[in-house]
Amino acid sequence: MTEAYIRKKPGMASVKDMPVLQDGPPPGGFAPVRFARRIPNKGPSAVAIFLTAFGAFSWGMYQVGQGNKIRRSSCLRKNRITYVCFQFPLKN
Repeated sequence: MTEAYIRKKPGMASVKDMPVLQDGPPPGGFAPVRFARRIPNKGPSAVAIFLTAFGAFSWGMYQVGQGNKIRRSSCLRKNRITYVCFQFPLKN
């Protein structure tokens, strides 16, 4: 389709010379848009998430402390055994 057929004007015309053809709303207006979000309010609250994270962190730190105690006691046991073994000189 040519501009002459669409705009009903003979020959080529400049864009400035063409009549303004602008879209508008339909008669009676557009239907109302439902913009309210219909997402149900479910799931844990912020306090529940915080307490869960704090509990997980506390449990992890407790486990680290228990591991440190075990490692420290085994290290002391190794040192004590080494001291006892080398307390007396070995005879050739």
